[in-house]
Amino acid sequence: LLDLEAPPLPHICKTCGKDGVYRCPDCMHQPLLCTDCCHSMHAAHPFHRIQQWTGDFFKDSALHMTGLLLHLGHDGAPRPSASANVQATTNEHTQPVRMDEGEWEDIDYIPLHLRPPVGSKYLTVINVTEVHFMLVQACQCVNAESYHMQLFHAKLYPSTFERLSTAFTFLVLDDFLRDNVECGTSGMNYYSKLCQVTSSVFPHLVADQYWELLQVAQQWHLLKLLKWSGFQDNKNGSTKGDLALFCVACPQPRINLSLQANLDHWRYTRTVVMDGNFKAEHMHEWRPDDQVWLMDGCSFMVGNLQYREYIEATPHITEKSACNNHKAISQASASHGKLNSTGVGATACTQHGCFYLHSVVDFQKGERQLNMDYSLCNALSYNMNSIQNVICFYDINCTYMKNLQKWVDKTMLLEISPSLRIMAGIGMWHVHRHKKECYARYSPLFINGSGWVDSEIIETLWSTLNIVSTSTHSMTLPHHQELLDFQMNDSNFMKMIWMISSLSWKVKAAWEAVSLARESFERLNQAVPSSQQKNWQREEEATLNECIRDPSVMDIFEIQLTKAPTVHGVELHLLQTSTSNGMHHGAASWLTHGLVIEEAEIALAINQKAIGPNPSDLK
Repeated sequence: LLDLEAPPLPHICKTCGKDGVYRCPDCMHQPLLCTDCCHSMHAAHPFHRIQQWTGDFFKDSALHMTGLLLHLGHDGAPRPSASANVQATTNEHTQPVRMDEGEWEDIDYIPLHLRPPVGSKYLTVINVTEVHFMLVQACQCVNAESYHMQLFHAKLYPSTFERLSTAFTFLVLDDFLRDNVECGTSGMNYYSKLCQVTSSVFPHLVADQYWELLQVAQQWHLLKLLKWSGFQDNKNGSTKGDLALFCVACPQPRINLSLQANLDHWRYTRTVVMDGNFKAEHMHEWRPDDQVWLMDGCSFMVGNLQYREYIEATPHITEKSACNNHKAISQASASHGKLNSTGVGATACTQHGCFYLHSVVDFQKGERQLNMDYSLCNALSYNMNSIQNVICFYDINCTYMKNLQKWVDKTMLLEISPSLRIMAGIGMWHVHRHKKECYARYSPLFINGSGWVDSEIIETLWSTLNIVSTSTHSMTLPHHQELLDFQMNDSNFMKMIWMISSLSWKVKAAWEAVSLARESFERLNQAVPSSQQKNWQREEEATLNECIRDPSVMDIFEIQLTKAPTVHGVELHLLQTSTSNGMHHGAASWLTHGLVIEEAEIALAINQKAIGPNPSDLK
């Protein structure tokens, strides 16, 4: 490492043999170059970092100090009518380095590569390598495109289209998206890293473009989704999740199922799971009138205008649960003054863990039924043509499903097909915290067509979403929702590419479990008379036909055991039981005899003390 800090001997340019002045750490073997060779070699690599030899050490420098120009148009070549002298041109967009009030450093102590060029047209370009000041020469031909379009062709994204002074490379925007999705890196932390990369000694003197990064990244999210979804612009997209990916394995007529298939069969049942997440909070905004929606309702979060209209038109009625005191019910009306949204609620597919499109809602207070109704109704309207069977898992389904159809029928803004058969279930992690009756009625083990699932897969989705949701608390509401949309879309994409491996592993595990279950079933079947088997089959068919209307019929699956008598019951029985001679053998009789004996012993001790050790014959 120490040897790499020293210049090669002799100090000559690797290309032409002149005195070497600059070296480029981003080039292979960081060659030593003269000014002219450094300029020419980096015409196609304008964002490399270079260092200048001072005679004692290498100090950070910049390519614009070698006279390098960033040519726009003509595929990066200098325009034919370019002037030889561009240094004398004034730049009306030039902005000085912003410094905090009371900053103690004098301008003379700011490193040269951190100072903007004086008296030249320059552009502040943010790349993954550092924050650059680039001398720019745009094409001014008669048929030349606009300045910002020339930047786009050079893979530079302008921060604004008026008085343009800052641009971001496509590379740094993609890198920020990857860091945000995979590592949960916030915009502030990412730009702080760029400042450290630019100057590890003076990161506070690097040009502050943090707010520009947030603004451009929000636009970049939309452009990437439009490109991936095949849209040329966002004018032709609908507001029903056209910019998001859905599960490829869930049954969808005309997509992975033929309309000629028997869609009423249990194997084509849609299985969904609902849940709330109170980590994805959002605070009240300072200036709510400045909101700019770029893709409202085009992904996973529901459309804001329609959702607010539904919330205002739908009253919330708190109903007491007949089951245990669950937090989702008891805190449904809890409000927090500093929060605009206390969390989000979503619907996902149970088997594969993919979020449903246009079905993620935010909570104004707690996890209220009217919020989850909106999520479920939107999920059940996505590619459900001719599918009649749905299994819905929710932590509080024993209370929630009782009034679902009633509340949906009361509003004109929601709709569930009357022919849709919705079977309610509760996940295995939560059903054991309910009353005993809920196990047989809502456990997935007793639901036909549910498969071998624990119905808690949405909890794993929250764990990854919460990594990035903490950085969205104080964003504007549109940016907050769009960032969550992008994260959920990436989650569905990762589920898609791992789908084959995941299903293969599940099939292997299922085959092993089937063989064990078949053996256990055969042993049980052999021990049961054939008449009893037929009777159980008739009861099972009748129960599965009626369980949607009346879940209590599922109680026949509960194991019927005669409870052993309690200790108090045994004592009461012994107390009430007597032998032929009339003597009681209960606990009370034994206690009575014991007290009589104890009284006799006390009386005997008193008499013995009264007569003394040498009593007379009379005594």
